[in-house]
Amino acid sequence: MKSKKLKIFFPIIVILISFCLAAYFYRILPPNIVTHWGIDGQPNGYSTKAFGLFFMPIISIVLLLIFLFLPKTDPYKTNFSQFKKYFENFVNIIISFLFYIYVLTLFWNSGYQFNMIQFISPAIGIIFYYAGVLMKYAKRNWFVGIRTPWTMSSDIVWDKTHKVGDKLFKIAGILCLLGVLIPQYSFFITILPILIFVVFIFIYSYLEYQKIS
Repeated sequence: MKSKKLKIFFPIIVILISFCLAAYFYRILPPNIVTHWGIDGQPNGYSTKAFGLFFMPIISIVLLLIFLFLPKTDPYKTNFSQFKKYFENFVNIIISFLFYIYVLTLFWNSGYQFNMIQFISPAIGIIFYYAGVLMKYAKRNWFVGIRTPWTMSSDIVWDKTHKVGDKLFKIAGILCLLGVLIPQYSFFITILPILIFVVFIFIYSYLEYQKIS
């Protein structure tokens, strides 16, 4: 019971901390702050202080509500319950990821200069890696996993596709860590592998469905 409560309240606590930070930094940051960075990790976009400080906490609330609501509407509720704990862990990782980016934004606008993409890459790697873990346990449903017409039509195709997806997403997560070592290519190391893997998985699910149809 204690573990269950921790999973429920953890993202709420993180979001509340975000709002507290927004209130604190609103007093000390300039009217306009950096809120966007290019693929070279350097700033290329600005927003008003109010938007920049409160947008991420609000988005976190919206995402959390979506994550809490969607499983309740899934026609495959029984399947969803079989990997619920892994999904809850994934929600916590996503909310933590948004908080991490938010803190990096606050640091940058407080006068600390660094390559933003280089710092974000390992965090994205964690998301991809755990997405692989989630795929390993996910059962057929409408909201989580690799949902192609063929995986949604067959438990066999679903299981085989997610077994492959598990490995590929974990590989993508590990590759993201290279972005820390070679920051000038971190964007491409992070994005290109996952794009290639997504196309491969899509084709793979179709071919597996053809084998049983």
